[in-house]
Amino acid sequence: MKIRIILSLLLSLFIMNQTFAKSIETDSFKTKEGEMVTVHYINHASLFFTFEGVTIYADPVNYEGVDYKTLPKADVILVTHDHYDHLDTNAIADISTPKTIIFCNKKAHEALPTGIVMQNGDKIAYGISIEAVPAYNTTEGRDIYHPKGRDNGYVITLGGSRIYIPGDCEDMPEMAQLKDIDVAFLPINQPYTMTVAQAIKAAKIIKPQILYPIHYSDTDLTGLAVLKETGIEVRIFKN
Repeated sequence: MKIRIILSLLLSLFIMNQTFAKSIETDSFKTKEGEMVTVHYINHASLFFTFEGVTIYADPVNYEGVDYKTLPKADVILVTHDHYDHLDTNAIADISTPKTIIFCNKKAHEALPTGIVMQNGDKIAYGISIEAVPAYNTTEGRDIYHPKGRDNGYVITLGGSRIYIPGDCEDMPEMAQLKDIDVAFLPINQPYTMTVAQAIKAAKIIKPQILYPIHYSDTDLTGLAVLKETGIEVRIFKN
């Protein structure tokens, strides 16, 4: 009888664990040099890439049902800024090894035990090319969220393809200076990031082949369908 009760409890715990476990969505695209990059979308602005044996995280943050201890260890971690939904020291600790390299802005570095500070305009070649680019709000009154010059977006180059991870921003004038962007992850969630209209404008400026909306919460993304006319493929993860 006791054995049955114990087995029943163990089964219940297993089912509960499966219920709360979050399924991490994946998608893949081919680089210009022919290799495959797999995108693993965790939630909100948290995602990671696997490419030729290298694992690169962007803004890893703990979410219900996600156990970072079970995820691949990071070779590189990119942190755009210090807000709670982009910087999580516990998640970073779970995926870090002594060889993991963290790239971040100055403000995020203050909360981290280690890391390499990058400022807007900095470029680093660490096996892969990493560029820090501006990330800020442009709408009057919203600069309190992400002021100009503080936070980072990143452009990373994998297999000859340039991948844009903007951080939290709106449709900034500096986007016109981004050249040859192949894949972009645009944040859509006013008032902190872009409206759908701003994302459409930004996409037309950047002209990626593939656009992944992120950070969008319950925002209606149907308006992005107009980008099909421009040849931009919009791929939407469930949020």
